[in-house]
Amino acid sequence: MSVPSILVVDDSPSLRRMIGACLRAGGYTVTEASDGKEAHEVARSGSFDMLVTDQVMPAMDGLSLIRALRATPAYATIPMLMLSTEHDERILDQAREAGASGFLAKPFDPDELMASVEALLAPPNEG
Repeated sequence: MSVPSILVVDDSPSLRRMIGACLRAGGYTVTEASDGKEAHEVARSGSFDMLVTDQVMPAMDGLSLIRALRATPAYATIPMLMLSTEHDERILDQAREAGASGFLAKPFDPDELMASVEALLAPPNEG
């Protein structure tokens, strides 16, 4: 079985590095992007098993990125986890409507991140 490849998108370099390090330690292959626009370009030129994206970013926010990728056959069904410091019902509803598979409020514990990623990547008959 191949190692899942995850695209991590956050405009905060320190948070992006922390998420990437956490996922790499969990055995995942990680590619990082600094905003939604860069992530969209990276996603179009590569292939990923999962997206972990911040919501509030310059150039293209997380909701717009998820919508754009969901419209692409290669990314129509992959798990997409949204991270946000805003966690009211309105944002949760918008994330679900955009196509997010899960939502994690910042700040989060690295174990929480790993549990969410593992749950979203688990085959349906195991999850």
